[in-house]
Amino acid sequence: MTGSADRHRRADARRNSSAILDAAVRLLDAQPDASLDAIASAAGVTRQTVYAHFPSREHLMAAVVRRITDEAVAAMDAAEPDDGSATDALIRVLEAGAQTAGRYPVLIQQIASLPVSPNVDEERHAPVAERINRVIRRGQASGEFDKGLPAGWLATITIKLGHAAGEEVDAGRMSPAEAAEALRTALIRMLRPGA
Repeated sequence: MTGSADRHRRADARRNSSAILDAAVRLLDAQPDASLDAIASAAGVTRQTVYAHFPSREHLMAAVVRRITDEAVAAMDAAEPDDGSATDALIRVLEAGAQTAGRYPVLIQQIASLPVSPNVDEERHAPVAERINRVIRRGQASGEFDKGLPAGWLATITIKLGHAAGEEVDAGRMSPAEAAEALRTALIRMLRPGA
């Protein structure tokens, strides 16, 4: 009986944690200053339950970042990064990640403004960088991309260019379509052999 009760408690805890994260993502994207009480209420749990899973707002925000990153990575993997030309694959992967980020515009801006160390920032981007790096290495191996710079460096620059494109859209200086085309053009020029 104890084993069954433990499994039931763990299942309840997983459901509660998932409900809290779902509510946090939804509410914080609409209201960046939403209180933990509001998140608890939206999740259908008590404030104490929120604190049992996430001891502070910082812990909750870290979990929200992981949730969005996991969603973006799943979308990037579904974009078939190993199929077709490396250029087309890279654009598909970046567009898939951007579509995920586009679902949470306010929350993404809030996350970007959080003060974090370079190590934490690198850790946050690691799953995304791994996918981009893999496509770049494939393009380098096929001769489609320049082999003169390390793939990891090119992946870092690609992420920075993606952020710059998003910032231009957020500032109203470019439409999403203009930013996507500018990003594509810049990446092709940067990555092609002999650039």
